[in-house]
Amino acid sequence: MRITGACHCGAVRYEAEIEPQRIGICHCTDCQRLTGSAYRVTAAALPDRFRLLCGIPRRYRKLGDSGQPSDQFFCGDCGSPLWRESADGKIGIRLGTIDQRLELKPHHQSWLGSALPFVFDISGLERQEDS
Repeated sequence: MRITGACHCGAVRYEAEIEPQRIGICHCTDCQRLTGSAYRVTAAALPDRFRLLCGIPRRYRKLGDSGQPSDQFFCGDCGSPLWRESADGKIGIRLGTIDQRLELKPHHQSWLGSALPFVFDISGLERQEDS
């Protein structure tokens, strides 16, 4: 599936081909800290089908438990996390930055042992309609 996307302020834009069945939720503590949220939702891009359209993202390199680097790309202006690239060239795009995100859904979850307990049942929370 062809997608386009951008950071919040629009300074960085990209296009890619993704595999919709490879969209997943990661509950690991690194993803929690890197997003400032309970988990991260990522869409796998086909390795040679990702193209930066405009802007120059910033990069943060972290080492995984495997000892391998994982480059995290984000907008230097607004701070939006955009994608990651692993040492073997695999790209994972952050779902919230994809323009077509309403058409996509996760198909798997990982690192459930690190999941925050509330994420599995938010149905009882108070709801507020859009203003």
